[in-house]
Amino acid sequence: MEGEENTRRNSATLTEDQARRMLAGMNDVIRAGDEMRKLRAEMIKLFADYGWTQEKIAQLTDMSQPAVSKQVTKYKVGDPLPPMALSLDQYDAPWLEGRLWGLAEEISECYDTARCTRYLNAIARGKKRFTPQNVDELRRLVEEDLRLHQAEMPGSYRDAYNQISRGLDVPSKVTTTTASASVRRALAYQIQRDRLRGDA
Repeated sequence: MEGEENTRRNSATLTEDQARRMLAGMNDVIRAGDEMRKLRAEMIKLFADYGWTQEKIAQLTDMSQPAVSKQVTKYKVGDPLPPMALSLDQYDAPWLEGRLWGLAEEISECYDTARCTRYLNAIARGKKRFTPQNVDELRRLVEEDLRLHQAEMPGSYRDAYNQISRGLDVPSKVTTTTASASVRRALAYQIQRDRLRGDA
């Protein structure tokens, strides 16, 4: 009777492995949230450098104007920098990684069977970072998707991938900018997606 009660009591608690797995998932989400908050703060500074009003930035970011003002003041040092070039024709690693990410997202949204979808979900949750190994894996998955869906895929997808791939294969050219890698990656991601959709 006592042994049965102990078994029941033990089965009602989490094992250390269960707790570790559960907390690891939560930590990934929290880490991704922290990284997104930092990225948003950097983007606010970039928008202010472009000359956008704090009111417009607050509207776009869904933040209060005082919160935006605090962010702008925090990051304001000296005169605003000249606006960053937003041409796709840039070859530093973060820019090319952002373009690859944007291309992969477009493929994932267009094709239900896209091989890169799970990897993109891991990036979104903060479980995967843009390390050289992870970028190589994402490239491999995108190449596979380009091959599998070649017949119905627009040629612009293959053209974009070829340009990105060539850039990643050669030693990267350094782009003079004070923007962080994550900001450049995020900008290239959006611009690549817009270009593929014909919005840019």
